[in-house]
Amino acid sequence: MTIGSLGKTLASQALEKAVRPAEPVKPAPAPIPAVDTGAAIVAQIQAMQRPLKDDQELAVLFHAGDGMLRVHEIFVPNTEVLVFAGVDAEGNVTRVISPVSAAQVVCRILKVAAGAMPSRVNVLTPRPQPRPGS
Repeated sequence: MTIGSLGKTLASQALEKAVRPAEPVKPAPAPIPAVDTGAAIVAQIQAMQRPLKDDQELAVLFHAGDGMLRVHEIFVPNTEVLVFAGVDAEGNVTRVISPVSAAQVVCRILKVAAGAMPSRVNVLTPRPQPRPGS
C-alpha cells in the first residue's frame, strides 16, 4: 500500500465517522434509594396500632439480654439507631439502644381488661433543626 492510498483510506474512514450519526448517550441508571429500615419498623408498628379498638392494645416486645422488654416508647434519634424504652419482667424501667440493623421486635394485639385503659406505644422523632442562615 502506498502513502497516497493510505492517506485516501484514512481520509475516507474519517469522513465516514463524521457523517455517521452519533449513537445516543444512554443515561446512567438511577441510583437505588437506600432503604430506611428504622422508618420501616416504626411505620409497621404505627400501622398496626392505628386501627386498634378501645378494648385492644399493641404489645411491642423487644428481646433485651435475658428477658423481654415491653416497649412503651420508641425514640428515633437518627436513621441508624432506635431507642426502646419500657419495662422488663420485674417492672424495672429499661432502655435499649440498638442499631437499626439489629432491632427485632415482636408485636401482639392484646385484649384489655374491662374498664382498663389501653396503652399505646409512643414514637418520638427528632425535630428538624433549622439550617443556619435560613
